[in-house]
Amino acid sequence: MIKQFLKDGLGWGFLVWLLGYGLGIVFFTVVPPNLIGWFVTPIGIIISFWVLIKKIHSKKIAYFFAIALVWTVIAIICDYFFLVRAFKPTTPYYKLDVYIYYLLTFLLPVIVGLKKTKKI
Repeated sequence: MIKQFLKDGLGWGFLVWLLGYGLGIVFFTVVPPNLIGWFVTPIGIIISFWVLIKKIHSKKIAYFFAIALVWTVIAIICDYFFLVRAFKPTTPYYKLDVYIYYLLTFLLPVIVGLKKTKKI
């Protein structure tokens, strides 16, 4: 169970974050920097839903809640070190799109968990 949680929490959490990070770098070349988050977020939602529905197989809401916490912590820490500290943006990084992204990073696993456990 611990091994599976490490895969689902840390593994998938980091991979989903990394895909968003990569998309952000790609969009940086074609989209104004203040709009990148608005382009990455819808794609990130689709990827996250796919992972949560197809790759996370638990039937316990507590498991999905734990995944939500881990994924959110990964997003916050990796954003800080690999975006804020590494690129030192000239405009503030933490804006509405980032806060919505963090909120969705937490809520999507909880919503899918509620659906998979038949709580909604």
